[in-house]
Amino acid sequence: MQSGYSDSLSAAELRASGALASVYAVRMLGLFMILPVFTLYAEGLAHVTPVLVGLAIGIYGLTQALLQIPLGMLSDRMGRKPVMVAGLLVFAAGSVVAAMSDTIYGVIAGRALQGAGAIAAVVLALAADLTREEHRTKVMAIIGLTIGVSFSVAMVGGPVLDRWVGVSGIFWLTAVLAVLAIGITLMLVPTPVAARVHRDTQAVPGSFGAVLRDTQLLRLDAGIFVLHMVLTANFVVLPLLLRDGLGLESAIHWRVYLPVLLAGFLAMVPFIIYAEKYRRMKPVFVGAIAVLGLAQLALAANGGSMAWLVAALCVFFAAFNLLEASLPSLIAKMAPPDRKGTAMGVYSSTQFMGIFVGGVLGGMLHARVGIHGVFLLGAAGVLAWLVVAASMRRPRYLSSYVLHVGPRGPHEAEALAMKLTAVRGVSEAVVIAEEGMAYLKVERHALDEAALRRFSVA
Repeated sequence: MQSGYSDSLSAAELRASGALASVYAVRMLGLFMILPVFTLYAEGLAHVTPVLVGLAIGIYGLTQALLQIPLGMLSDRMGRKPVMVAGLLVFAAGSVVAAMSDTIYGVIAGRALQGAGAIAAVVLALAADLTREEHRTKVMAIIGLTIGVSFSVAMVGGPVLDRWVGVSGIFWLTAVLAVLAIGITLMLVPTPVAARVHRDTQAVPGSFGAVLRDTQLLRLDAGIFVLHMVLTANFVVLPLLLRDGLGLESAIHWRVYLPVLLAGFLAMVPFIIYAEKYRRMKPVFVGAIAVLGLAQLALAANGGSMAWLVAALCVFFAAFNLLEASLPSLIAKMAPPDRKGTAMGVYSSTQFMGIFVGGVLGGMLHARVGIHGVFLLGAAGVLAWLVVAASMRRPRYLSSYVLHVGPRGPHEAEALAMKLTAVRGVSEAVVIAEEGMAYLKVERHALDEAALRRFSVA
């Protein structure tokens, strides 16, 4: 989003974005670190079965999906920081429960508690409170980048820490990181003057019906569901494949994850640039889905070759990274300007639900048909996604733009929306009368910003 008032973040905005990104990073790091090691650790827990292992890996996604939007709305009334601190305390408590458990049921309970500390929507709402409209996209990008960095660090650090302190130690470390995040929230994150609803970043109850009826947005929601279902199901069995199928000691699994993650990232970047620069997002996006399915088939066909596995994982992570980066951009492009926050909220909840389903189905298939059956599940899910995505509308290359226009009456707001739409480069305009905000979709290269600024009261 941009308004053109200033090209750079202020010192306060930099401090806020850095602190909130740190909170997000330390929380996600603790969640991700168990992925590459938990299946092996769970073998020593009482009452363990493959299905319960999958449930333990995925259940945090269920509680996260159910609670993140309600907690975001609760923070509108109770304040952002109190809800964040409470969520981090719940997350820390879940980590302690998991660390102290010697049964799989105790770990499942702990993981469910971890997910119940669902502060993702609250963090984004607080970021919106603390930044100007023209810089909000930059701040959200900084926070979003921390997820990818946290995942990569966790894939490498998880096996190393497992060797030093064990998975129970990783859970204890996760609790410590949650306490650290509370300290960052209280001491480094500024307190906003007032918390208000930002339709470009937050879910609004009255918009859910329209968002859930939008077939283009539902295609993208289905995509993020499948993408994270496949990722989670893979990690139910990948540690076993590396140890039992290829004879690789668990402590050095990072030697596989590090190069494939780096290669996957580097392979993804040119395609992202090509898709945006030449407006070829749909064919690149659909092609990446097809490649992801082929990678799943390659993993299923692995006959015990390390080179084959590494090559298949490189292809998998290249496609995964491209899709993970493209999906939020497509949501932003396709959502109506005043429903973007709601669309992103539904999208995020669907992502976490995919994590839950992936863990459960991965455990069930591992128990019934073995490791290769889990990869075939992924291939089938991706094929279904490919069929859905092929009929997706080509995205319009528009940017979100927010303008503070001051409180207006209903008729005045409607008239102003028509005037804004008449400005060169503006494709859509919605004025929310009671909020005094205008939400627009614009063609950035053609936009007459000077004309738009005349409508702003900022």
